[in-house]
Amino acid sequence: MVLLRDTELAEAFDHASGTYDRMTSASPGYHRHLRRSARRLALPGRGAGRTVLDLGCGTGASTAALLRASPFASVTGVDASGGMLARARSKPWPGRVTFVHSPVEDMARAGVTGPYDAVFAAYLFRNVADPDAVLGRAREVLRPGGRLAVHEYALSGRAVDRVLWSAVMAAVVLPWGRSHGDGALYRHLWRSVLDFDTAGAFADRIRRAGFTDVRVLPQPGWQTGITHTFVATRPSTPPSRR
Repeated sequence: MVLLRDTELAEAFDHASGTYDRMTSASPGYHRHLRRSARRLALPGRGAGRTVLDLGCGTGASTAALLRASPFASVTGVDASGGMLARARSKPWPGRVTFVHSPVEDMARAGVTGPYDAVFAAYLFRNVADPDAVLGRAREVLRPGGRLAVHEYALSGRAVDRVLWSAVMAAVVLPWGRSHGDGALYRHLWRSVLDFDTAGAFADRIRRAGFTDVRVLPQPGWQTGITHTFVATRPSTPPSRR
């Protein structure tokens, strides 16, 4: 199948926004794993005085995870889907949380320019047409020494993980999508994982984007080998040219 991209994908998320939180809440470990990845940003002082950019924030599940890990941080959430953002904005947030409706590729036009102390991106990179360009934008808006954390379905490369992912999707997620009129979106989400980088390949992509100290950290439970946290740092000094 051809994956959904750009406006077509945003519109599919718009349509699914009313039931999306119910679907993710039924997924074992979904919110717990987001919180684990948010903690892996390791912001000091529980985030006091720190700014975090939450790319692809959706209905705000990642934003809530960031506030759980760093309750005193200021968080800006960005998403291309107006429907998903409407759900996020309907929830109670402290005044330090703001949301911006924009594709991440064009967020500078929407006034999202940084610099930020940290960038968090959950379930984003396999859904963009040019992940290298988005990594470049993330690096540009980070302060030197700033931290990047990516929470993503990126398979280990083992055949068993591909089989398990497809089995879970076929048994639970795809039927849910069809029953709610969102079959195209959930078929996309299934295929997007199979077609995306392996965990090792995505770590290499992050390094090529100019980040250092790149680490790949697995999630526990059935998602081991399927969901990973990638943490990295924007160097404090530009790389030397030879």
